[in-house]
Amino acid sequence: MSKAPVAKKKTVRALKRAPEPVAAPARARGTGTARPRSLTAQAYERIEEMIVKLELQPGTALSEAELSARLGIGRTPVREALQRLAREHLVQILPQRGVLVSELDIKRQLRLLEVRREVERLVARCSARRATDAERKQFAELAAEFNAAAKTNDQTRFMKADKAFNDLSLRVARNEFAAGAMGLMHGLSRRFWFMHHRQADDTEFMASLHGRLSKAIADGDEAAAAKALDALIDHNENFTRSTVNTDY
Repeated sequence: MSKAPVAKKKTVRALKRAPEPVAAPARARGTGTARPRSLTAQAYERIEEMIVKLELQPGTALSEAELSARLGIGRTPVREALQRLAREHLVQILPQRGVLVSELDIKRQLRLLEVRREVERLVARCSARRATDAERKQFAELAAEFNAAAKTNDQTRFMKADKAFNDLSLRVARNEFAAGAMGLMHGLSRRFWFMHHRQADDTEFMASLHGRLSKAIADGDEAAAAKALDALIDHNENFTRSTVNTDY
């Protein structure tokens, strides 16, 4: 008799948790072989995009419950996504205060570029050295795409090509440690650019720099790839310094 109430209590708790299907791991559906992205990955991508595109402004206090409701994703994946964003310095988790979107800091951004220069130079050289013929063809196609974006000053076209270039470079470099380091820096770099790119109006020049880098990798020229990468980071550093007296 004494065990019956305990069993009933556990059943009630289970029923209360049941309406939260998003808390369960994502499962493959249908007959396809590809598994859907995990809920944590979905939460991360959506929150990261909101931060990078300034839907969530620097200094904003974040609530797990509000983000969960907004995204339609359980609180556990949201919490795990915020922990990853904290490792990437896009949010700060403060004891007794909760989670805040990280502030922008010019000096910090310049230190980030110091690291990016070294890591991206390595990625560029490794890509030029290790790319297969098929991968070199992809870089050549991206070079043409960047040049086309430069000629038309097409920001959307440039951004799509830039993402494809970043993904391809990290894959072709075949260095998981460099890829991990770059993954920690991309969000901060993208947010800073998104905040200030309108004042720069440099899509044409940025696209041409990326086109030069893509061609060097396609040609298998490590020295030219490193030189093109340095030119790109030089431009980013100059642009970053020019924003010191601007407001966001």
